[in-house]
Formats: sequence, C-alpha cells, structure tokens
Amino acid sequence: MNGIAANVSVSLGLGLVSIGRAWGYREGLPPTEEDALALLHHAVSQGITFFDTAPAYGDSERIFGTFLKRQGAKASRLTVSTKMGEHWNAAEQSAFTDHSYDALCRSLDRSLERLGPIDLLQIHKASAAALASKEVERAIAYARSNGIDTFGASVSDLDAARLACTSGAYAVIQLPYHRLFPSMAPAFAMARDAGMGVLVNRPFGMGRLIPDEAGDKACRLKEALAFILEQPFKGVILTGTRSPRHLDESLAAFRAARDGESLGTG
Repeated sequence: MNGIAANVSVSLGLGLVSIGRAWGYREGLPPTEEDALALLHHAVSQGITFFDTAPAYGDSERIFGTFLKRQGAKASRLTVSTKMGEHWNAAEQSAFTDHSYDALCRSLDRSLERLGPIDLLQIHKASAAALASKEVERAIAYARSNGIDTFGASVSDLDAARLACTSGAYAVIQLPYHRLFPSMAPAFAMARDAGMGVLVNRPFGMGRLIPDEAGDKACRLKEALAFILEQPFKGVILTGTRSPRHLDESLAAFRAARDGESLGTG
C-alpha cells in the first residue's frame, strides 16, 4: 500500500534536543527549565506520548527526568527513549562520540539515574563500524542486565541502516529524512522488510524548511510532513521544538497531512 493511507500507525513524538542545548538551523538557545517543563506538560496534554532524548542533548535528560518524577505513576503511559554513544562535554558545551564499552556503560548508568526506567535505548551516531563492534554488543548485554529489552540504532547513512536492519539486535532505526535530505529513503523498505519501526528526526530540516515570517507556515509544515508520510512505515516522526505554540502548529500540520485534510493559513 502506498502513500499517506499506509501510515495510520505513524504518530508524532517530541524530540528533546531543543530543551537541553542550542540546536537548529538558527541555533536557538534552550528555554529555561521552567519553560521546558511547561512544554513537556503541554505535550502530554495534547496527546504526545513518545519522548526522545540523549546524553548528548545537554541538560535534556536531567530536565526530562525531573518531569517524569513529577508525573509519578502517570509516567508509565509515556515512552521514554534515550541513547548511548554520543556524549556531552558540559565544560566545552560540545558533543563527542565514544562507543567503547566503559563509556557506554557509564553513560547508561547516568541515564538510568536521571530518567528511571528506559523503554527504548538507541546506539547514537551508529556507524556500521560501531554496530559491528564487540564493545557495543557487550554494552547492549549490560543494558539488558539493567532491565532494558528494546534497542534501536540512530543512523545517518545507508550502510549503517542496512547493518542495523539485518543484525537482529534492533527493533527500531532512527534516521534523518526530509526534502533536503532524501537519501535515506531506501532505509524505510529495509526496516519494513525486517519488521522494524522507524523514528524520523529533523522532519523540518532543523528549521530550514520553515519560513521565518514570509510564506504560509502552516502549509509548509504540512508539506514537509506529507513528504515523510509518502513512505509507508510504522513509527514516530519526531518534532524538535522549545515552544508550545510551535508544537501545536506541528500537531495540526501532522494531523492534516496524515488525514489528507486542507489546512488553513496561520
């Protein structure tokens, strides 16, 4: 089955890089912690249940962990996704990659302390070499010993996607995909053939696909999401925002693109 109708099992989730560090085409600064927590509460109130964070997202895991603790028992309704493999140097405000066993285990220990139970753990910056590494294999076994049983690979090239989809170790791949970066399109079929889910990040090209002031922003958002929904897959499109208003705009555009509805200008 082709097109949007094939994607009744695709939802919109919230990527949390923007609440933890400067990020995006315009390098926007993260919100205050109070505003970040308000965004998370608003997301849940609007039906968002999938949240994707990472140690390399600066303060994101810590803030999201605070939110989860305040949710109490209601946090069990949410899907908590994080990663290991890319790390954050707070002193230099920069990310770096280390897929050694010790670094992966230390990273996971900190993530568990911040977040509590983790529903999905992904290998971050997952090159083909990293995915074939015995260090990564051992770290996954360590994660299993800590109660994690669902794993993914966050990839940005087709070699890594192919290995992730054929290894049998992963239930999900995460990848960037949008009109300005369509080269990962074959990975959707790889995942589908392997019975895997897909997480799509950077759906708006880190902001490059969305106009500042001029133009019809609502239609541009819908067009960007409709382009992704042309790929038949099961999974989540991750919108990364620091603003409740922007999240509402993305949700409206997603629903219109998914359901094939017209969308008024805004």
